Amino acid sequence: MGKKGSYFANYKKSLGEDKDTAERKRPEPISNELKESFEAGKVILLDKPLHWTSFDVVRKIRNAIKIKKVGHAGTLDPLASGLLIICTGKFTKKINEYMAAEKEYTGSFTLGATTATYDLESNPENERETAQIAESEIINATKQFIGAINQMPPLYSAIKKEGVALYELARRGKDVELEPRPVFIKEFEITSVQMPIVTFKVVCSTGTYIRSLAHDFGQALGCGAYLSALRRTRIGEYNVTDATSIETFIVSLQIPDKNDPEN
Repeated sequence: MGKKGSYFANYKKSLGEDKDTAERKRPEPISNELKESFEAGKVILLDKPLHWTSFDVVRKIRNAIKIKKVGHAGTLDPLASGLLIICTGKFTKKINEYMAAEKEYTGSFTLGATTATYDLESNPENERETAQIAESEIINATKQFIGAINQMPPLYSAIKKEGVALYELARRGKDVELEPRPVFIKEFEITSVQMPIVTFKVVCSTGTYIRSLAHDFGQALGCGAYLSALRRTRIGEYNVTDATSIETFIVSLQIPDKNDPEN
């Protein structure tokens, strides 16, 4: 996520590819009528894949619909998937409205270790035994996080301090004084326990870091924990079941080839 390229670009490079193959292809044309409709304003529900940053998705859609005014309503980390609301044209004015809406997530915590980033973008450390922790303890530990709480954001986050993202300061080795932020957790349900993996469902306010919840949950249990999987399933009234993949959306934009007998 640094200045040298997106997390997704670095991921593709690690697989032996310098660029996203789709980005190297010449963009398919879209009709002027369709382009104008995006400029007038549309809301697009996308199912963000793993390893893409939210900005990777915005850039891909911007290139596909040939307009500059495109934004997303709420960041998803590269290691998270799920619902990403994209606004185009005049509807970018609605972004703050969508960002303020209630969010729903599902995913898993791994108990018995911590990471610097509170997820799998850094290596697990401080390993501890978890065999002694009863399932009832895990379920009961959720209670202290339900309702209005003050949550400490992760050091590796996009929150800015004096105009610089915290993750940039952390990577430079700078000392950063974090301040707790008020959030509201409406529901926190443990859906299964297969030690050391605990799966969950959380309904919460905007600004809630599920990575921080994982870390704090591990602290409450005395064994440590980190976020090992995350999927955003709902934003307000919008559900991921109504979202489409990036590839399907882009194919839907293309002008039919008049020489194709099927068109």
